[in-house]
Amino acid sequence: MSIGIVLVVVAAVVVVGFAAGVAVDRRRRSRLRDRFGPEYGRAVEAAGSRRAAEQELDARERRFADLEIKPVSGEAREQYARRWMSAQEQFVDRPEDAVHDAGELVAALMRDRGYPDEGYEQRLRDLSVRHGPALENYRAALEVHAMSTHNAATTEQLRGAMMHYRTLFDDLLADGEPTGTRRS
Repeated sequence: MSIGIVLVVVAAVVVVGFAAGVAVDRRRRSRLRDRFGPEYGRAVEAAGSRRAAEQELDARERRFADLEIKPVSGEAREQYARRWMSAQEQFVDRPEDAVHDAGELVAALMRDRGYPDEGYEQRLRDLSVRHGPALENYRAALEVHAMSTHNAATTEQLRGAMMHYRTLFDDLLADGEPTGTRRS
């Protein structure tokens, strides 16, 4: 074999290896974007780089795999649905109380599912693994909920908070799988 042929073969191997690495990186990025939804972009912004964010998201997945997250039984699902209807019905007369009850109901459902309560940020990181697309709704609901404790939220903001809580509530009841059209 001549040196020229060896160099061409080595160059071809390097190019194929590089292309394979790029393809693997793209598939990984696509998988993380699909899994985490808008949370992917939030993680990139917070970490300052895509690579650091992807490492953080991978760490979240590893932690989540060690958690004992479980679906709720059919009976518990029905009880939660009744409790949600009760919270929703009180919205007309007591919207702030309804938002508070909805927040408590979502928190109870998270606990029953097995999500640990290790603080706000950790709860969001844990939820992001299976419920990433619903997290923006949850954050918005929590923001209005906080405003309502100081009587600073409008009725329209409270209505939005109920809808945002409902998005995560439905997602948690469905075990993180898309449920189709959501009711409010």
